[in-house]
Amino acid sequence: MRLVYLYLIALVIFFVIDFIWLGYVARNFYAERMGAIMRDSPKLGVAALFYAVYVIGVIYFAVWPAYNGGGWTEAALNGALFGFFAYLTYDATSYSVLEGFDPVVAVVDTVWGTIITGFTAAATIWVAGLIWGTASS
Repeated sequence: MRLVYLYLIALVIFFVIDFIWLGYVARNFYAERMGAIMRDSPKLGVAALFYAVYVIGVIYFAVWPAYNGGGWTEAALNGALFGFFAYLTYDATSYSVLEGFDPVVAVVDTVWGTIITGFTAAATIWVAGLIWGTASS
């Protein structure tokens, strides 16, 4: 059952931070650089599917191993690596095949994915420590 709670914690952390980033902090950045290829509004079902599935990856590759002995630094490192590879895959592929996909967006988005995923994994371990006292099953 803790695995489900870890997932929900990570999902909330990731979603809230990404919502702030995409909705407020970097909204104009993306709109100015990708305006011609951006939708007026996102497909919320597809976005929800991304968040649900991506966070499973964060749990599997970063949170769960760290929860079982590695601590928040392992979570941060593995989360950052997972984020880097996942976001780079998307951004490099998009830049290579989509006309109008801005290379600066590709770099910034890859850096963002690295940071948010590493932070989410580490923060999830930190919150788990607050709730259960120790990061072990």
